[in-house]
Amino acid sequence: MLTSKQRAYLRGLANGVPALYQIGKDGITDNLVSMVKDALEARELIKIHVLETAPDTPRNLCDQLAEKVGGEPVQAIGSKITIYKEASENPAIILP
Repeated sequence: MLTSKQRAYLRGLANGVPALYQIGKDGITDNLVSMVKDALEARELIKIHVLETAPDTPRNLCDQLAEKVGGEPVQAIGSKITIYKEASENPAIILP
């Protein structure tokens, strides 16, 4: 579980990160989960764009996806969600 200070730090880092993936009408698929796991291992912090055709709200999708990949939901603003997971080897982001 992230503290509010850690979450604020990660939100600041996420400002310059482009959205890597999209969640559309199919919602969270097994393929999306595996791609997000790989991206989190490589980058630790990723941003995902939620399309209007998605089956749920961005906040709920953020929580569901973070649970499936074993990460932490950082934020859900508008149609963008951000997820963090510390890398198992050589973490690049040091949390305060």
